[in-house]
Amino acid sequence: AIAADGTLFSGATDATIRVWSDNEHVDTLIAHDDSGVLALAIGKHNKLYSGSLDGTIRVWSLADKTHFSTLEAHTGFVASLAVGIDGTVYSGSVDTTIRAWS
Repeated sequence: AIAADGTLFSGATDATIRVWSDNEHVDTLIAHDDSGVLALAIGKHNKLYSGSLDGTIRVWSLADKTHFSTLEAHTGFVASLAVGIDGTVYSGSVDTTIRAWS
């Protein structure tokens, strides 16, 4: 996922989110309690969303890179995330469901 300022976020199987700026690794966020990060999306209001093998979506503040909320509804891992033009976050899971979060 790429933030408006050009910062790049990448998920990893070691349960982290890596932060990149100007092609350099600048930070690592511990993301999902021993569960790989499969999907990332940038939302409105300076938020980052991460989807994981644990079936949760975590919400992060891009301003200070802190986790402040966890969304739970899937029974399988979260394979995709997208943000609509109205700011609604959509998650797709291997449990064969799509959820909308507003």
